[in-house]
Amino acid sequence: MKKVTSLMLALLLQGLLSQTAVAQEERTALVPLPSLDDFTRGEDGWAFGLGLGIEYETAYEGSDEFDFELQPAGAVQWRRGNNIFYWAGEAIGWRGLRSDTWLLEALVGFEEGREESDSDKGYLDGLGDNDEGFELVLQGRYAFSADWRYWLVSRVVASENGNLGLFGVGRRFGQQLDGSGSEINLVAVFHDSEYANNDFGINAQQAAASGLNETRLSSGLRSVGIDYNYRYNINKNWQIYGEALYEYFSSDVRSSPIARSNYETEVGIGFIYIF
Repeated sequence: MKKVTSLMLALLLQGLLSQTAVAQEERTALVPLPSLDDFTRGEDGWAFGLGLGIEYETAYEGSDEFDFELQPAGAVQWRRGNNIFYWAGEAIGWRGLRSDTWLLEALVGFEEGREESDSDKGYLDGLGDNDEGFELVLQGRYAFSADWRYWLVSRVVASENGNLGLFGVGRRFGQQLDGSGSEINLVAVFHDSEYANNDFGINAQQAAASGLNETRLSSGLRSVGIDYNYRYNINKNWQIYGEALYEYFSSDVRSSPIARSNYETEVGIGFIYIF
């Protein structure tokens, strides 16, 4: 009886491992990076993912107040070969793989403004509300090998409130090809004077209304940071993801009265159902 039971357990285990291998083969992602949604399972055509996450983050850029916030997750995607077009929340974009080691991406998104009410302690009183607007994001990643173990990343953000650039390096952990596993990125972020002053500058009118010192920032280094992304396929349809971000501001930014903290941080977790 024990031999029969052992044989049945062995066959069951073998079957589960075989199904896992098949599922991984069927779900090959455009690039195996946990930071990028890919619901296509390696097939051309439409793909859908819908979910919800919760984030614990600073209330606004430079804040020392923290809030929990619910965030929708998922996307509508259409794949054709090594190209994916997508609509995710407030962004519409495209990403494409070239020569197995180049990933290019372009998107148009919506940039949320800052409101005086974002500070429960009244630290933003008198500064007024920053306008919302659209932004164009161009991003490129270059991998040192086709398995995307290490890569360089660059990103340019052009908006109505100025421009921002990001440069960094990344590493992926795990052997999965379906986009699950984890990755880490080290980045440096730069901004022009318009973008810097939109978040941390205080003009004469704002200084008079708020009582804070008038502050003007120049272009240059904004921050250095580290971010971590995790993704796990619970089964064929359900996926769990997590992310963590830590960003340390430059001395120029820290000198602004708006920056009541030397850093910004964010932690989030959520679930996605893939149709």
